[in-house]
Amino acid sequence: MRLKSLIAGTVLAGTLAGAALPAFADELYVPLFSYRTGPFAGSGIPIANGMHDYLTMLNERDGGINGVKLRIAECETGYDTQKGVECYEQVKGEGALVISPYSTGITLQVIPKASVDQIPVLSMAYGLSAAAEGNTFPWVFNPPNTYWDGASAIVTDIARREGGGDDALKGKKIGYIFLDAGYGREPIPLLEQMASDMGFELLQYPVPGKEMQNQSSQWLNIRRDRPDYMIMWGWGAMSPTAVKEATKIRYPMENFYGIWWSGGNDDAAAGGEAAKGYRTLNFHGVGADYPVMDDIKKFVVDAGMSEVDPAKFADNLYNRGVYNSMLIAEGIRRAQEITGKTMIDAKDMRVGLENLDITEERLKEMGMEGFALPMKLSCEDHSGHHKVYVVEWDGKDWQKSGDWFSPDVDLVKPLLEQAAKDYAESNAPWPERTEACVN
Repeated sequence: MRLKSLIAGTVLAGTLAGAALPAFADELYVPLFSYRTGPFAGSGIPIANGMHDYLTMLNERDGGINGVKLRIAECETGYDTQKGVECYEQVKGEGALVISPYSTGITLQVIPKASVDQIPVLSMAYGLSAAAEGNTFPWVFNPPNTYWDGASAIVTDIARREGGGDDALKGKKIGYIFLDAGYGREPIPLLEQMASDMGFELLQYPVPGKEMQNQSSQWLNIRRDRPDYMIMWGWGAMSPTAVKEATKIRYPMENFYGIWWSGGNDDAAAGGEAAKGYRTLNFHGVGADYPVMDDIKKFVVDAGMSEVDPAKFADNLYNRGVYNSMLIAEGIRRAQEITGKTMIDAKDMRVGLENLDITEERLKEMGMEGFALPMKLSCEDHSGHHKVYVVEWDGKDWQKSGDWFSPDVDLVKPLLEQAAKDYAESNAPWPERTEACVN
């Protein structure tokens, strides 16, 4: 596995091979799990660049957070669960403040470890949806939305386009093409519940991980079944392949939705001009027209400290990585504020994440006005179920399509509560929460 550390502005490369990292008593250690290699690299590279560059910008522009530099280290997982667990085991004893797995499979494996090792897990808009329930999962956070929020939001938008009302989707067929792994299977219970409640037929088209670039059989079935709408839970090589296959069968792209992770620029561009109209969910700004992006470009990209291709700077998934690292940085800042310490530890970081309260004023201070909405977490709610919006591919880039809107929280919340209870019972003895709620 490859580890890249940014230490006081210097990039070091090496291999862990079980060796301990040196201790840096005057720095805050933020490991980033990344995958710049393998079949998921097309999605992993822009995410890793965005995550890395935002934190680097804080080091270069501000000297870190409240005077403390960040030690940023990437551990290459290749999106492989076992390698991800190895990364976790290697960084947990080195003062890691937070684990950002960037894989649902890895997240599912480290969730039981989090409370034992007392290191918070930030699975930003991915992972186990039930982990939003903070009383059951005090060490896991999945803001700004769960996968169940995402699935409900897509179906909600489809119903809106069909006229709204309880019967808007009655008799309709909605296809679901998904990576046949923990990631793609996660929203199925919610989609099945909505199909039952709303009277539409859910057609499932699983894509094995080894067949991501060979989806012809799935799309032949889709052409045969003629679903009114398609929803995709794709990642890596799966998403651009699906977009290309959809254009081949002339599927109406305005009726093809992807979850936010299927919204890379390269994903949509794979379909060429014929992909116009393809839609995905989003929860942050697109493009580079924000002060925070100006600072990243000035202090990191133009300074030669980024691996991003300048032509791909501020692509949608790059911005997703920026958003992820903003949550990490604001968790650190909040923990410092609550504890009165600048050198926080992982236990403090958990408190900081649980008390995130990112206001409009704070967004403006960060240069993120318009890039993100205010966000607030609590002891009970580790996701927030925040608003999302739809972006549409215009043939060259993503464009905002419609206003921000809320997922179906009234549907999702009780299902998450039950799912959390079921998880705890099936993994008994699951530890009772003992962590105090700090305000």
